[in-house]
Amino acid sequence: MPNLEHLKKQAKLYLRWHRDRYYPVAARIRALLPRFHGLSDHDVLAARFKLADAQQLIATAAGFESWAALRRGIQTMTDAQKQNLTKPVLLAAEPQLFVADIVAARGFYVSKLGFSEVFSWGEPPFYAQVGRDGARLNLRQLDGPALDRALRDREQLLSASITVDNVKALFLEYQAAGADFVQALKTEPWGARTFVVRDPDGNSVLFAGRGE
Repeated sequence: MPNLEHLKKQAKLYLRWHRDRYYPVAARIRALLPRFHGLSDHDVLAARFKLADAQQLIATAAGFESWAALRRGIQTMTDAQKQNLTKPVLLAAEPQLFVADIVAARGFYVSKLGFSEVFSWGEPPFYAQVGRDGARLNLRQLDGPALDRALRDREQLLSASITVDNVKALFLEYQAAGADFVQALKTEPWGARTFVVRDPDGNSVLFAGRGE
């Protein structure tokens, strides 16, 4: 459960990082606060940034619309925990894919697979996240391969698996977009329908849905 005092200290830390022109914080500010969207790291750090902005950043990252909503949410969770009504819940998973060219990889997922850029980090960028509906993929640029490519291809190793509602429609969408399929749409022995797309770096992403 989030601790309000810890979050207050974190907000002050973001404020100090911005004041000290600590460049890594610029990407997070740009990604989470709309008025900073489209600005360079330099412009983000040169802009006015108040404690209220830092608190809004933390609230947004936690899934709340405002700092006040975050405080109310923490109080609600605290009250529920005291009544033994809460337990840890895993909300999402974000697989990390290793790529040789972050711009090309990001372009593939956006133009071919219908994802949107969530954020990118670095100047030039070397880390990015793309998302579509509830799915998120993290892209990490490396100078060399993270896995032995021959082994990956021989063993048909997957980089990510994504559960889909209406998997056939998604397969047809990707087919029309000219995606590279490692495996076309098929029904598995356990009843699920799956297909596998390969990105330009050889990462295989499986999409799975209910059998029909």
